[in-house]
Amino acid sequence: MDTLNYIILVPMVYLSSAIFIAGMIYRITSIFKKPVLTIPLRIYPEKNPVWLYTLIDTFLMPQVFKAKPVMWYFLIIFHGSVFLLIIGHIELIQMFDIFQIIEHDVFLGKGFIGLSLFVSLLYFLFRRFTPQAKHLSVLEDYILLTLLLMTVILGSEMDWARTWFGFQEMTVEDYQTYLKSLLFFKPDISDVTYSGHSFMLVFHVFFANLFIMFFPFSKMMHAIFTIPLNKIRRG
Repeated sequence: MDTLNYIILVPMVYLSSAIFIAGMIYRITSIFKKPVLTIPLRIYPEKNPVWLYTLIDTFLMPQVFKAKPVMWYFLIIFHGSVFLLIIGHIELIQMFDIFQIIEHDVFLGKGFIGLSLFVSLLYFLFRRFTPQAKHLSVLEDYILLTLLLMTVILGSEMDWARTWFGFQEMTVEDYQTYLKSLLFFKPDISDVTYSGHSFMLVFHVFFANLFIMFFPFSKMMHAIFTIPLNKIRRG
């Protein structure tokens, strides 16, 4: 078990990071190698300033709101929660103080951000089984949602155990020590594998690794190209 924990918490993390970086480089360079489209894509050229409307399209998604307001609501919750969770994970490294404009604990939200993300992902998953979306869904959609759900559930369980149920055996400082040891290529998992609920961290990292490896080759790449594509649409 100790060997398996080490493989997931150390070599697999480095492997998933390498695949992610290589995959992103491959996908981006392959897109730039494709021939330039000659078909005009300026759908809303009359709207100015263009960049302002581009950012509105990207982050507020007004077209989705008009067509599917319920889905828009969960999309806003999902994207906002992901953004805050990214900040929370960056704060775990203890190298960036710029996020402490408003004093808060690590993690942000005291467990409610993870809960919001979990609920929004459940909505997206169950929506895939509705008649309107089922015939448009492919295997990749279910794989992505399953990986995200498992990552969120296990990560949130660690936070809920600590903040809601007073399970303080594994502390934030332990997570920080582990992450910093990976960052500086001096891996040390001793602080995160002694606890009774360390299995949740191991499985959380395992599913997160799978998601990171899958990301560059999935529909999630829209997160990288959304702003440029909306800029093209706006002219």
